[in-house]
Amino acid sequence: MNILVTGGAGFIGSNFIYYELKKHPDDRIVCLDALTYAGNFDTLSAAMEHRNFRFVHGNIEDRRCVDKLFGEEHFDIAVNFAAESHVDRSVTNPETFLITNVLGTQVLMDACRKYGIKRFHQVSTDEVYGELPIDRTDLFFTEAAPLHASSPYSASKASADLFVLAYHRTYGLSVSISRCGNNYGPYQFPEKLIPLMITRALDDQPLPLYGKGDNVRDWLFVEDHCAAIDIIMRKGRSGEIYNVGGNNERSNIDVVRSILTALNKPETLITFVADRPGHDKRYAIDSNKVMTELHWRPNTKFDDGLSQTIKWYVDHEDWWQRILRDNYIK
Repeated sequence: MNILVTGGAGFIGSNFIYYELKKHPDDRIVCLDALTYAGNFDTLSAAMEHRNFRFVHGNIEDRRCVDKLFGEEHFDIAVNFAAESHVDRSVTNPETFLITNVLGTQVLMDACRKYGIKRFHQVSTDEVYGELPIDRTDLFFTEAAPLHASSPYSASKASADLFVLAYHRTYGLSVSISRCGNNYGPYQFPEKLIPLMITRALDDQPLPLYGKGDNVRDWLFVEDHCAAIDIIMRKGRSGEIYNVGGNNERSNIDVVRSILTALNKPETLITFVADRPGHDKRYAIDSNKVMTELHWRPNTKFDDGLSQTIKWYVDHEDWWQRILRDNYIK
């Protein structure tokens, strides 16, 4: 098959490209990425050597660019990872999130309709559901949970999801949506919690932690997430949403303490800072649907995945140090 991966120079998208090239070596993978601050071309250096891989520099909201690429490639499947995804940035600049996450998704689906694509898969987030109370560990988000976006980021992703479902209902476009928990693993941009804390701890810098650090997230190792997307886009029912969780709930403070212990660094590096506006307390995902229908399971325990992630950042200091240098964007 010929598969379009948008946002493939980012964290989850790049891991998905490597997963696909390994699991389905005869498939052709085309990556479309705008190479914004979180898109790192170095991440795809190994993929560039693969005979079935092509990279295209462009924005998903650029209708002319997208239409030209679809006309050249005649894709079977399009997987949309391209998104502005950092909540803090959405608070200060919400317009960018609207343009990329909503309008970009619409441009992609219009091309899918025009060129008769077999499946459009939207990669979404559990943040569209809002928050769960810390003291109700019996509660989990199902696919039927109402949408209660708390930030401009989650509102933009919820809006995109609604457009995807509307295109399925109105135009008969074959679509699927996956909503995942917090991902972690190799190649994650060091602004998110785990890579931020790892890289700062390695440099013996203060570790800024919002509030009391008691916010709880369901952590999903990125390779497990890639495996779920692979099976959903190929075998999932059209028009359906699938929650993908790691069954690894941890508070932020516990995650940071685990990182410090693994790196033999003192907890005195932790610096509590004022909480961000609208910070959700707890996310937790019910993955029974994808496990029952498609027989997917998260295979990575949190401690094992965190150990692998820490080792990757220790072994790839050049990768993240280059990002932290002033000339990274240039």
